[in-house]
Amino acid sequence: MRNKIALTLSDAQKMLVAARIEAEKKDWNVTIAVVDDAGCLIMLERMDGARPQTAEVATLKARSAAITHRPGKVWEESAKTRPGVLNFPDALPIQGGVPIKVKEEIVGGIGVSGVQSHEDEQVALAGIAALGV
Repeated sequence: MRNKIALTLSDAQKMLVAARIEAEKKDWNVTIAVVDDAGCLIMLERMDGARPQTAEVATLKARSAAITHRPGKVWEESAKTRPGVLNFPDALPIQGGVPIKVKEEIVGGIGVSGVQSHEDEQVALAGIAALGV
């Protein structure tokens, strides 16, 4: 049997705080979702002023990144030349979801929604950086 690295609630809280700080620096009202490696929600935070639908979109971005082991940007770029990837289960082709990798293992995903997709990804990456991995 092997030992499995897993995100803790404390890890999710660290990422969420760092992502929120990044969003607040830019005055962006976003929703941030952190999921485990199975795509199950650990934490969700919708900042004041973030539109209601951003909660679902952020969660879907995080889930897609965790399950497919690919950032949403990869799926978005692939869909431009290979539209068939739009039929892949769990592949959400929208930038802003990023897999969380620790010691070469995907342990979850973080998704952000509320501003331009590249800005969502910027917030997500700030969250991952807080883990120091």
